[in-house]
Amino acid sequence: MQVTDTIADMLTRIRNASSAKHPTVDVPRSNEKKQIAQILQDEGYIKNFRVIDDNKQGVIRITLKYADGRKQVITGLRRVSKPGLRIYSNAKEMPKVMKGLGIAIVSTSKGIMTDRKARAENVGGEVLAFVW
Repeated sequence: MQVTDTIADMLTRIRNASSAKHPTVDVPRSNEKKQIAQILQDEGYIKNFRVIDDNKQGVIRITLKYADGRKQVITGLRRVSKPGLRIYSNAKEMPKVMKGLGIAIVSTSKGIMTDRKARAENVGGEVLAFVW
């Protein structure tokens, strides 16, 4: 099956696995998805991830994180910029998610980073997703 929006596919897999209380979720590997998984780990939304080589494309195995009583740490994931409608923002107008409680994942000329880091480095770019 051909997937046109691979980032939306990754976010949907994480959202579905988290709501079903699965311990891990597998996502087809790409460098962009690996950087997004690294941001999610650094911000504390997932426990960890590993890249598994299967002599084809590869797989990213994401270990999900749950709070006390198996409560989801990721309460929301939303794809912002889609293939049909790209959303860009400069450093000054970078969106704040849940008034600063969540993060926006932004693809900039300096790589994929959070909205806070993009503001600090004064770069804009394509707003990929919101996580809260």
